[in-house]
Amino acid sequence: MKRVGKNSILFDNVYVLETATSTGPREKKGPIGEYIDKDYENLNCLEKSWEKAECRLQKDVIEISLKKASLEEKDLDLIVSGDLNNQIVVSSFTAKDYDIPHIGIYGACTTSILSLIVGSNYIDTKTFNNVLCLTSSHYATSEKQFRFPTEYGGQKPDTTTTTVTGSGATIITNQKTTIKITKATIGKVIDAEYKDAQDLGKAMAPSAAVTLKQHLSDFNLPASYYDLILTGDLSLGGSKVFIDILKEWDIIIPNYNDCGLMIYDLNNQEVFSGGSGCGCAGVVVNSYIMALLRKKILKKVLVITTGALMNPISTAQKESIPGIAHAVAFEVVE
Repeated sequence: MKRVGKNSILFDNVYVLETATSTGPREKKGPIGEYIDKDYENLNCLEKSWEKAECRLQKDVIEISLKKASLEEKDLDLIVSGDLNNQIVVSSFTAKDYDIPHIGIYGACTTSILSLIVGSNYIDTKTFNNVLCLTSSHYATSEKQFRFPTEYGGQKPDTTTTTVTGSGATIITNQKTTIKITKATIGKVIDAEYKDAQDLGKAMAPSAAVTLKQHLSDFNLPASYYDLILTGDLSLGGSKVFIDILKEWDIIIPNYNDCGLMIYDLNNQEVFSGGSGCGCAGVVVNSYIMALLRKKILKKVLVITTGALMNPISTAQKESIPGIAHAVAFEVVE
């Protein structure tokens, strides 16, 4: 492992061992539903509160990923996890039921990739052998905290994104597998002075563009090096702004998509501008994208997750919404 350029890291021996996903009903009915490991018929997920429902999603992916990897709880050296709830309470309540060291992180909707960057450092320095990186979000917990409780029935503008109810887990290891984590770029906080909390994709788009530009510069790569460049949850409006900013810098992405546009069918599901939340990239990457990498349909994928750095208080005080984006490269081992 070594630092490359200003913001990036080159990893030597970090591999994806197994992944798992668990979601609510809307995600299962979306375009990538067949790749999801487990789903529930409603948002309750058999629990009595939304927060407990989100905990259940996290526990699902821990157990499923361990089973897929033929590992036991004792084989995991560390869990790195986070969510969107105040004080990442869901991740903490999940972790308390496992006898495994835990690092809780908050990166807004960057958390799935941020957890992989943190975990990969422990793997590549030979501190740990197996690290589980985990994140989740839930439509109702997010609405209650960042917008209004669903019971209010408030009208939303078309620019609003729909928080994904889902959890995604990745077990990374120093054992050689077919998928390797090769590169990472740590983002910077970018404030575009955007203030519309009902249009977070546009608030996050500049940070995604800055991180991609920095990644390509640090590693001296053309955008065409990757078979797919995937953003986290810019969704409809943010994706357009992202592309427009890159064009101003003469960066053309030949193969681009956004997890928020992939997880739902925008034409047939009532999801407004697309998907968002920690679970958005967590589910898409750990289900569909990993399947394409395993089949070698894709061989080099750069995932850039994006986060809106705001809370209800800053929004009420009419502050701007800074954004941040982190990137990790997955490559097939030939």
